[in-house]
Amino acid sequence: MAHYRASDPKREQFRRYLEKAGIIDSLTSVLVALYEQQDRPSNAMEFIKEHLGAVGQTSTDTEALQQEVVDLRQRCTLLAEENKDLKTRLQQYEPEDGARAD
Repeated sequence: MAHYRASDPKREQFRRYLEKAGIIDSLTSVLVALYEQQDRPSNAMEFIKEHLGAVGQTSTDTEALQQEVVDLRQRCTLLAEENKDLKTRLQQYEPEDGARAD
């Protein structure tokens, strides 16, 4: 096992690399989640794997899901407008009281 000094440039460079990649934050989040568990999981490694997987998915998957939400909201707005327009047009052909003219 290599002995590292606190000022070891390779170690500091590696730490900055991990920090920049978000790995330190991800690991910290998972370890905090494990620490905060009321009942400790029987398999801590599985807990970490599952939660790291969830943390790792946030960037790409979240962006895609957020874009999908934006798209669906726009579509919903357009459909609501179309529905309103169609109801207005339908009112021209149906009597107000709901009775049908024969």
